[in-house]
Amino acid sequence: MHRIHAYPAKFPAFITTKALVFAQQNGVETSCVADVFCGCGTVAFEAKRNNIHFWGCDINPVATMIAKAKSRKYQPWRLQKYYEAIIEAFLRSTFDNAYSSANERLKYWYDREHYEDLFRLKSAIEESTSPSSDYRLFFTCAFSNILKATSRWLTKSIKPQIDPCKKPTDVMVAFKDQCKFMMAANEESDVSGESTIDIITGNFLDPSVNRPKVDMIITSPPYVTSYEYADLHQLSSLWLGFAEDYRELRNGSIGSLHHVYNFERELKRLNNTGSSIVFRLLDRHKPKARSVAKYFLDMQQVAAVCHSMLNNGGMALFVIGNTEYKGVKIDNACHLAESLFSSGFADVYATKRRISKKILTPYRDKRGRFTTDDLGRKVYSEEFILIGRK
Repeated sequence: MHRIHAYPAKFPAFITTKALVFAQQNGVETSCVADVFCGCGTVAFEAKRNNIHFWGCDINPVATMIAKAKSRKYQPWRLQKYYEAIIEAFLRSTFDNAYSSANERLKYWYDREHYEDLFRLKSAIEESTSPSSDYRLFFTCAFSNILKATSRWLTKSIKPQIDPCKKPTDVMVAFKDQCKFMMAANEESDVSGESTIDIITGNFLDPSVNRPKVDMIITSPPYVTSYEYADLHQLSSLWLGFAEDYRELRNGSIGSLHHVYNFERELKRLNNTGSSIVFRLLDRHKPKARSVAKYFLDMQQVAAVCHSMLNNGGMALFVIGNTEYKGVKIDNACHLAESLFSSGFADVYATKRRISKKILTPYRDKRGRFTTDDLGRKVYSEEFILIGRK
């Protein structure tokens, strides 16, 4: 189930299990777990497997759609029934001029044939399932995951760009394969129990967000100077109606380059680690320094809000990595550790883990694709785990 939809920098599932065991060994009874940057729902699924209540939040509507789909259990016979109805509805439908009124950005990514087949498929899913049904969510997730394969999008690139040599996959071949995989994954899933899953779409730092009290937080904040998730998920955002212009979804995201704030006035709120890094960056690239400063300020607030969410004796676990820009080490882990102490966390424990999967540890070429060529940009092969106790 963790592989039903592609997602960049996916949180490793085993960390959740190890975190829950670590908490229990240290006297934390976890009846409710939160992930404040829940992404595609890895912690949600693992919490459900362990019959633990879960609350999650993410600003990316594509992420929360995947998370909700992943953390549910579906009846196989109902999935088959809906699947057959969708295929039948697709075969009898025709939308010959859908392309002419398509979003211009989608026209950029799709030829007429693939766009119109996707339009027919989306309409078939909506015709065959109820709007509030978990089963519509399941097939919408399947639809979302075939959008890049059926487009001109350069495969396995971290930047949105066209592959002029790519032959897009046939829409129904891709959809049938995706549904077959997801239905098999659902049958193998051991999710059960009465625990609740509550996932909301929004900015975790927004004061209007109703945050519950929890026993444990397990999360992985976005990396500064890293992925622009709104850009990477633009196909799903546009197709599923989350935005007319995918760039709207950049607003408010932590770690995004697209923020408006008073840099000079806010700079004084940075902690010692953050100030030191930002001032070194100012000499090399002022716009990047502004972006990193905003990220650090947001993360200081994240640490404080996480502390307020925890029950007394509760525990928060953060998985975070360091980066570098123009020779300046951006020590996210050290900055977060200082932020946790400043927010009232006690006994902050830090450890480092090596990322052993080969696809994560080589290099990237100029187009953003993974490569073994050491002339490319080296990809970080380790990350830190910080654990704080309230």
